[in-house]
Amino acid sequence: MTSSDRSHPIRSWIIEHVLENPKKAIALPVLFTLSIGLGINYLVIDDDMMAMLPETLDSRMSWDAVQDEFGSTEVIFIAFGNKGKTVYSSESFALLWDLTKALENVNQVEKVSCITTISKIDSEDGFMEISDLQPARDLSLSQIDKIKEYLISNPTIKKRAVSESEEYLNIMVQPYEDIPHDIMRDVVVAIGDSILSADYEIHYGGTAYITGSVPTMIRNDITILIRVGLFIMAIVLMVNLRNPFAVIMVFSVIIQSLVVMAGFMGWMVFITGSERFYFTIVNSSMPIILLTIANSDGVHFVAKFFKEMRNKKDVKKSVEATMDTLLVPIFLTSLTTMAAFLSLSFAPIKQLMGYGICISVGIAHAFFLSSTFLPAAISLKKWDMNSKAVTRPSIFENLITYFGKTVSTNPKSILGSGVLIATAGIIGLLYLKVDVNIASFFRQGTEFRNSIDFIDQEMTGTMDIRVRLEGSMKNPRTLNEIVNLQDMLENNKKVTTSFSIADVVKQMHRVVMDDDPDFETIPEDQGKVNNLFSMYSMSGDPEDFSALVDYEYSVGLVTALSRVMSTEEIISIVDEIEEYVGDLKSVGSASVTGMAVVIRDLVYLVVQSSVISIVMSVILIGLITSLFFKRIAWGMMAIIPLSVAVVINFGFMGLAGIHLSHVTALLASVIIGVGVDFAIHYISQYRRLSKISEKNALTNDVIEDVGYPIILDSASNMSFGALLFSAFIPVQYMGGLMVFAMISTSIGTLTFLAAMAELLKNNLSER
Repeated sequence: MTSSDRSHPIRSWIIEHVLENPKKAIALPVLFTLSIGLGINYLVIDDDMMAMLPETLDSRMSWDAVQDEFGSTEVIFIAFGNKGKTVYSSESFALLWDLTKALENVNQVEKVSCITTISKIDSEDGFMEISDLQPARDLSLSQIDKIKEYLISNPTIKKRAVSESEEYLNIMVQPYEDIPHDIMRDVVVAIGDSILSADYEIHYGGTAYITGSVPTMIRNDITILIRVGLFIMAIVLMVNLRNPFAVIMVFSVIIQSLVVMAGFMGWMVFITGSERFYFTIVNSSMPIILLTIANSDGVHFVAKFFKEMRNKKDVKKSVEATMDTLLVPIFLTSLTTMAAFLSLSFAPIKQLMGYGICISVGIAHAFFLSSTFLPAAISLKKWDMNSKAVTRPSIFENLITYFGKTVSTNPKSILGSGVLIATAGIIGLLYLKVDVNIASFFRQGTEFRNSIDFIDQEMTGTMDIRVRLEGSMKNPRTLNEIVNLQDMLENNKKVTTSFSIADVVKQMHRVVMDDDPDFETIPEDQGKVNNLFSMYSMSGDPEDFSALVDYEYSVGLVTALSRVMSTEEIISIVDEIEEYVGDLKSVGSASVTGMAVVIRDLVYLVVQSSVISIVMSVILIGLITSLFFKRIAWGMMAIIPLSVAVVINFGFMGLAGIHLSHVTALLASVIIGVGVDFAIHYISQYRRLSKISEKNALTNDVIEDVGYPIILDSASNMSFGALLFSAFIPVQYMGGLMVFAMISTSIGTLTFLAAMAELLKNNLSER
């Protein structure tokens, strides 16, 4: 052991334990990794957007009530046909029949809605007669003409069954509520592809189809992103460290940290069953973020080790000196980064709570590995003292001198430039918008975006709004208020159609009045309404109305389908509907739900989560740093540059037209969590060197010491660029923004923070 200053007993014990028992220091972390990693078997990848909403939220409670009473409202659309060809052909209806029967025989399917399953309401000698709209598989031309005539006379039904161009037939598949969407999607697609010939265009859509595709996309994303991220990181590290073993050691820290994080998520699902630990699209950036954080610990250690080797020419002494210098700052950076991510536990979105907890476990393990496994492995290696890695400075090391000289001579100019950039960021914040629309997740031209666009252009659209109404659904006054509500809904240009039990009552009333269109109204007397339902039950099945009313006719459901809307349009229409139903007189209570409402409420939660995350992160990091370094000034020095970085990055989003979503909302925590590493390392070395360096040379000495690992860390963290290859647009944005954040936080630390310290050096000295 050397005479290095290791006054802290814990730090001294760790150094002694690792250097005297290196094999044990390697074996224990590896065994821990393997045991926690077994939890990966229980990892759940989830696609449910509704699960993001708190269970106590009004729209979530309304959604749950609708699911319980009327079955799943998240459906899969199958549209098939050919551009330029009419669907009114015997071949098309035969395929529709085959497809319907095949889907109805699937255990996961609760209901299939299309021409084949629609009940036709006719009158025979003044009596109501219920029959199948499509009576058989093989139809004559006259039978097809009758179907066409019926659809024309019932436009509400036609809109849901046939495209406006009459070139495509539509099938709506309703799964049972508890069936995972990915399983449902695979089943429906397999049946559709097997029955529909190659001569037909096939388009799948609907919320259940899109969300059901997400788990597979997430799995593919994770595989691609980690590979690309590691590849980028390997190149940067190899060019600068110039030693394969050093790169492998850094990678071993990264991979073990990822395994522990994923395993911990799985174990938490197994133990608690909580949805907050499910892996969702919100979590898709977790692996690449932890990859960069774990890389930071390893890079700082290896870079410092090589620098010590140049001076000491002894492996054990170099490892000891490296540990002595870095254990505290690495611990503190890990602690503050964990605090930043744990601040997400205060967010109202459950998945963000789980995000913060699980990535914090991965960060803690990265610190454990960097403090034990990594130095132990390095100490056992026989190093070539004449290698380039040991004897020659790397590319980035040669650039650091520039920063030191510039900051030392121009601190006021640098600080002023930082203020100007921050001001531009504040201006950009004024243009920042929130958008969580699922359509915006996919690029134009991709399979999923094409699906959404097709359903929007040719069919009824994929967005749904549901209004749940309590009251007598046989009361003419209630029914008329439902009619007025539907008129209000359809006055919106984005709403393609709406349907309710009131449509059925109007249709039945017209039919029994000799099919006179003038009587397509709600009867004035409740007795007449009762008679209509009684007549229907004589030849029809009352279960036909199960998606419209409950068994007691005391709860009704109005469904509106719409084209994709912007978040602003969604907020506007949902607020308008809520105001409208609040004034209904004959309804006991009314609530609005559906995917549009989910998106509206997610917007509010995203903004709330982002604000909470930023405020809590700044407070926690400021407190921890102040307490650890025993001066409030150091806490302020740590959080000011980070706050500026957050403002700059969010301002850039506003100026670049990048929307804030439940994915990009994580940006603040990531910036603070990763950027604080740079600030802590700078402050820690500043305090250490201020005891021994001359004041005039202090800033230059600090930058010379920590500048290289900070720049190397930032450069290797360009692996965030791997997110640009994601299938999800918000994740792509996240990648680009994080590349920008790494550049801004690392350079900001070596300029803005360094300039602040230079100007305040008389007050900050630790002598």
